[in-house]
Amino acid sequence: MSIPERTLLILAQKINPHFSRIEKLPQSGSHRQYFRIFSERETIIGVYNKDVKENSAFFSFTRFFLTQNINVPKIVTVDETQQYYLLEDLGDETLFSFLTSHRKNEIIEEKVIDYYKKVLQQLPLLQLTGKRGIDFSVCYPRFAFDKQSMLWDLNYFKYYFLKLVNIPFDEQLLEDDFHRFIDFLMEPDSDYFMFRDFQSRNIMLAHGEPYFIDYQGGRKGALQYDVASLLYDGKADLSPQWREELLQFYLDELSNHITFNKTEFCKYFYGFVLIRILQALGTYGFRGYYEKKSHFLLSIPFAVKNLIDLLPKFEFGAHIPTLIGVIEQITKSDMVAACALPENMLTVTVTSFSYKKGVPQDLTSNGGGFVFDCRALPNPGRFPEYKNATGKDKAVIDYLENFPEVARFQELTAQLISQSVDNYLERKFSHLMVNFGCTGGQHRSVYFAERMVAYLKKEYPNVNVKLTNFNILVFTLFYLLLSHSGS
Repeated sequence: MSIPERTLLILAQKINPHFSRIEKLPQSGSHRQYFRIFSERETIIGVYNKDVKENSAFFSFTRFFLTQNINVPKIVTVDETQQYYLLEDLGDETLFSFLTSHRKNEIIEEKVIDYYKKVLQQLPLLQLTGKRGIDFSVCYPRFAFDKQSMLWDLNYFKYYFLKLVNIPFDEQLLEDDFHRFIDFLMEPDSDYFMFRDFQSRNIMLAHGEPYFIDYQGGRKGALQYDVASLLYDGKADLSPQWREELLQFYLDELSNHITFNKTEFCKYFYGFVLIRILQALGTYGFRGYYEKKSHFLLSIPFAVKNLIDLLPKFEFGAHIPTLIGVIEQITKSDMVAACALPENMLTVTVTSFSYKKGVPQDLTSNGGGFVFDCRALPNPGRFPEYKNATGKDKAVIDYLENFPEVARFQELTAQLISQSVDNYLERKFSHLMVNFGCTGGQHRSVYFAERMVAYLKKEYPNVNVKLTNFNILVFTLFYLLLSHSGS
């Protein structure tokens, strides 16, 4: 057990001595580490973040939001170092995962849009805390989305995207455009709370309502930015029609709280859409091209699609011909287009098997992959009450998850497999095989195969993940051979 795991479990046990197990959650784009801590009757979320200033902003914002009846997770406790803290567990479903599971091709189910409208009803309440006493002095690293913040974002885009995808530009002319663009974006009222990363993965769905998380980067800013972030969230890929309808819905909701000019609002709105997309492209370039985390490159085509949709709307008050020229080059770049990988380019086959029947053979041309031996872990198959159950059944799951070595095994295998998936995506390989084996191929191997499939589908939505049970395949082949020989 790592130091953060041990520290958080001890912290939880001070609240409730029945908390007995901790499980690391998949790492997101941030440096924070998240864990789920279990007792027999409840779970809580543990967080480790050594950036105390960032934590202080999160604690301060959370406490104020709760006084304003805004849906955010409750803070359970904070340790004396302020590097470890416990939060209310809101589950695993985000607005993005709900959207993904309730859309077929371009068709989004109405209940998804209903959730978006619930979010946009709450957003003005969140933003107006900037006028109602929220403490901007704790904001980190900047107290406002000001000229310096915008320049950071635009230079991030320039150095980590434009230069890495070989888009030529005149440095001085582009810099001049950046400053004119920023001057334009500084014109609207900016005394509101700006969430900063208001997108579908930072909105949890719990108790039938949206809850907001990951707002520790919040600061003072204009109203338009967060709406732009949500409606032009790349992978959410909302249609232009839905974006327009939801924007009008938000404007109507906002008018219930303040008086403003809708035409004036929209004049600046698309400028904030643009700077948000450019900031996102800088992130994708840094993570994907520079850090070689190739699954970030899969987000680039969505951002470019948004830029193409935006081009006709660029007739706003800022004169930025060089920046627009650069954007037009991005939409025509072969290197950028190469990020639009064909669907199912990489297939990961996850198999559970019994060592009694042998290790599954890779039927593709790759001839390899992973074989993980689960036999060193606690075996529920030794107990009669689990004899007819499998690794899919709650009783077996509960049994296995009582052992910290099971969580550790899952964490380590996920890290190894993710490393290969990232590499295979970058090299455009077509197949990776992952096998989990145990004595009977019924309990431990099935449990880990199920968990790995869920992990891969969540972390790599553009990868085709298949689950098989080698024991069933062997039986089916044997049956087919018997049938054929008897015909």
